[in-house]
Amino acid sequence: MRNRVTRLLELNTIDKSIYTKYDVKRGLRNADGTGVIAGVTNICNVRGYYIQDGERMPMDGSLTYRGIDVQKLVEGFTADNRFGYEETAYLILFGDLPNESQLAAFKNVLHEYKNPPDRFTEDNILSAPSRDIMNKLERSMLALYSYDENPELSDIASELDKMLRIIAMCPTLIAHAYAAKSHYFDNKSLYLHRPNDDLSLAENFLYSIRHDNVFSAQEAHLLDLCMVLHAEHGGGNNSAFTCRCVSSTGSDVYSALAAAIGSLKGPRHGGANKKVMEMFDYIKREVSDWGNDGQVRACLEKIKRGEGGDGSGLIYGIGHAVYTLSDPRAVLLKRMAIKLAEDKGYSDEFKLLESVERLAPDVLSENGIRKTVSANVDFYSGLVYKMLDIPEELFTPLFAMSRIVGWCAHRMEEAFGQNRIVRPAYKVMSVNREYTPLENR
Repeated sequence: MRNRVTRLLELNTIDKSIYTKYDVKRGLRNADGTGVIAGVTNICNVRGYYIQDGERMPMDGSLTYRGIDVQKLVEGFTADNRFGYEETAYLILFGDLPNESQLAAFKNVLHEYKNPPDRFTEDNILSAPSRDIMNKLERSMLALYSYDENPELSDIASELDKMLRIIAMCPTLIAHAYAAKSHYFDNKSLYLHRPNDDLSLAENFLYSIRHDNVFSAQEAHLLDLCMVLHAEHGGGNNSAFTCRCVSSTGSDVYSALAAAIGSLKGPRHGGANKKVMEMFDYIKREVSDWGNDGQVRACLEKIKRGEGGDGSGLIYGIGHAVYTLSDPRAVLLKRMAIKLAEDKGYSDEFKLLESVERLAPDVLSENGIRKTVSANVDFYSGLVYKMLDIPEELFTPLFAMSRIVGWCAHRMEEAFGQNRIVRPAYKVMSVNREYTPLENR
């Protein structure tokens, strides 16, 4: 068996020099780290650098939804002390910000669709609970196909209706999956809450995952901000591209969204916020004086060498495929989270996280050249969720719940606007051989 495993490793390992020889874009990335252009979109623009004389130049990051800067969007609804996720979802789906009557009508539709189909929780969640909430969410998404009388791709109006139902019920699906996991695997009491008609999606999520349904306005508004910042991030991110690939085949919305959820589950994508907190817990144990830069740096060097943390050599939450000098989502989230850290007694942890953010770029430098990297949104979102008393196993599902609307927008653009299956090419390295009869092998 050991020889067979060794053979499998050899069979599935390709010399990296071959990629260079044939100019293969590993990970659909160019040699300078920029993404290969694989499509066009009107939904979202992610900018973290500009090209000057053929060189990639760092810049402060910017993020726009349908051409509107996310920072301006956030400033708009926070100035009025409103929840912003619903109007952000409207903007992403329909291309414009809603007026008051449009927003009210949109919220009414979401309220109407917020409950899963009859007996869905009993038959699909409680009867087959999972230790992993993302796994259960993915399976629930596929199971919804069976409750739809016309589940296959048809006209855009029917497709939109399916998407609105999914967006609205997603918080409840996650909350019930968590309740089942807690009951059947953690030996806790089972609490299943129906969503409240008078609450926003962010409020309903907190209402549904807490036994006593109690949460503060400060907590709900910060969670709403997290959802807005996670709602969309361009067609090139792995889960959106996965959704578009599946949609390009003409497959149904449930299959496309389930595939996107499977993509987001990975620690190199949406699962990164959980990995940040695991790394942060290691740093807190390893560093005796959190205010000592030398100790913090030494710990980060140890992590980089693969001798600490999870052994991967990665400093999670630092660096991004597009952003260089800053991730605008991280900037906004950090700004909004400082007050909550003070109120909840997390000031020391917050300061330690800031130290990691400040020291990590130098630690990641190579050959004396400082790497142009910054904290990404996952760096702060994990601590924010912890301060909101959201269990760690819900970190990535919360990301998925927020990102559903972005995936839906990309699906519509792909399924109704592109009309061509995604089909890249692979360079084949195997050599032709003659077939050997069984008795001669």
